[in-house]
Amino acid sequence: MEKNLILIPLLPLIGFLINGIFGKKLPKNLVGALGTLAVFGSFILSLMAFLEVRETGQALSHTAFTWMQIAGLKFDISFLADQLSTQMMLIITGIGSLIHLYSIGYMHKDEGFYKFFAYLNLFVFSMLLLVMGSNYLLLFFGWEGVGLCSYLLIGFWYQNLEYGKAARKAFVMNRIGDLGLMLGLFMLLQHAGSLEYKEVMASLSTLSTEKAACIGLLLFVGATGKSAQIPLYTWLPDAMAGPTPVSALIHAATMVTAGIYLIVRSSALYSMVPEVLEIIGYIGLATALFAGLIAIRQNDIKKVLAYSTVSQLGFMFVAIGVGAYSTAMFHLTTHAFFKALMFLGSGSVIHAMGGEQDIRKMGGLAKKLKITHLTFLVGTLAIIGFPLTSGFFSKDEILAKVYEHSPVMWGLLLLASAITAFYMLRMFFLTFHGSFRGTHDQEHHLHESPISMTLPLMVLAVLSLAGGFLNVPAFISEGSEHLHTWLNSVVTYVSGGHHLDHSTEWLLMGVASALALIILVSTYVVYVSKKSTAAEDDQLTGIQKWMNNKFYIDELYQSVVQKPIEAISNLGYNIIDRGIIDGSVNFIGKSVEVAGNALRRIQNGNVEYYLLYMVLGIFFLLVFKFVL
Repeated sequence: MEKNLILIPLLPLIGFLINGIFGKKLPKNLVGALGTLAVFGSFILSLMAFLEVRETGQALSHTAFTWMQIAGLKFDISFLADQLSTQMMLIITGIGSLIHLYSIGYMHKDEGFYKFFAYLNLFVFSMLLLVMGSNYLLLFFGWEGVGLCSYLLIGFWYQNLEYGKAARKAFVMNRIGDLGLMLGLFMLLQHAGSLEYKEVMASLSTLSTEKAACIGLLLFVGATGKSAQIPLYTWLPDAMAGPTPVSALIHAATMVTAGIYLIVRSSALYSMVPEVLEIIGYIGLATALFAGLIAIRQNDIKKVLAYSTVSQLGFMFVAIGVGAYSTAMFHLTTHAFFKALMFLGSGSVIHAMGGEQDIRKMGGLAKKLKITHLTFLVGTLAIIGFPLTSGFFSKDEILAKVYEHSPVMWGLLLLASAITAFYMLRMFFLTFHGSFRGTHDQEHHLHESPISMTLPLMVLAVLSLAGGFLNVPAFISEGSEHLHTWLNSVVTYVSGGHHLDHSTEWLLMGVASALALIILVSTYVVYVSKKSTAAEDDQLTGIQKWMNNKFYIDELYQSVVQKPIEAISNLGYNIIDRGIIDGSVNFIGKSVEVAGNALRRIQNGNVEYYLLYMVLGIFFLLVFKFVL
């Protein structure tokens, strides 16, 4: 199986090349089938690798070739399939396959159908490169690759100027984080003399605490960019400009999880600097709360889900902050299931509504979109932590681990969980229940999506229901948490904190479940029984207006960062570029032009003038000779 590892990222790359070069001339069904099968083939191979690692307990590795060897440094293009990477590979290729299948129906009428599938395949290739590389170099290549692909996919409908701006915003803000990642990798290379995971981790014992903290913070800066944490989160909600399958691919299973993967992969480094983990945890907590508050007053169905993603990523970083790496990976996995389900479900709603995304203009869709309604309900129950759904187990585990670390932090995270339940149920009830608030034409054309779109919804709904049993809590299974044991050989856990007794864990689980049920009943009464609707933007005042306007963070960035940079750029353009550089070039050109015009008048073809010039020349020569 080791030699076949290279085929896992290679299949999507081949799909990208075929669809990118020949796709315009191929039938759309063939393009869609080729793109989907390429990723599904990678899923089958990833499953085989996972089963072999599970059976033997040993990681698989394969070196394709040596890319560069210079000044004692050696960089290999080599692949690694261990417990951590195989888990990520299954998520990327499994969810990716379903999103590709969904895209066949969703994008069928789009003129750029072949380009869309080419970009999707390239995205999956880049993400697989990121998680399968045996060194930080390949991680960086994949990291930059998904950044490029996200730019192409977010701005896929480039005819719309605002969509293009959203793509540029995502690209630029990720570059800020990428600078931190690069500096961290340079420091690791300087210290270890290699970027191979094994060699870097083996050299950490000789690394000073100060340098370890600096590297850890720099890597986390990179993670805040890709995984949309404060202050580099504002690109992700704007990324909703891309087609809905792109939103599902970026916000569910792939790009936004890259930061989580980076920190977990570097857990040996972070175990040396618990102070940095504290910073990560508090930033994650702030992000979870802040994004949740913004989501409460959003009315674009995709924007609600986008801020939900930012908030849920905050939950994962809180888990990392308390050293619960396996818990973060557990929530990453369940989140991939229910968030992909809800994004694709929102696409089904938008498809039925003829492109409408405002939940204030929906309502009563449950009768017309039965499969979408039922599957979306499953996803909503999972994310709010309804008992026995996947989100119930993963979120409860995060809360329990956080309680061990700090009851105060637990209380704030429980508040973030309550906020999540409120805005998700608000969106669900306003979309699917009550009376229809759209136009008569929209109501007339309401219909369920084709099987290529509803089949992925049904598969993801099953995973969202049953996915929590991948890691049943130890106090229930009377054993150890499966994912903790599974990742034990590749993750360095942080010791410390007190372990909860079973009665406390049951109590915490009961509190979280009761809170979710209370909010479920309350929102049902408000938005279904009392038929309340979302207020119009101009009716909002106070804190609600601030939440609706995303606390004016984008405006703040424009005032503090964007406008000063533009002012400096304009000043440099007018003074240096136009005044000095262009002025110098234009002066030389003008001088040559003036001299040429003067000589042109002399060289006019008149013989008498030539004789005069000759006499004057002889006269000046004689004066020069005898006088001077």
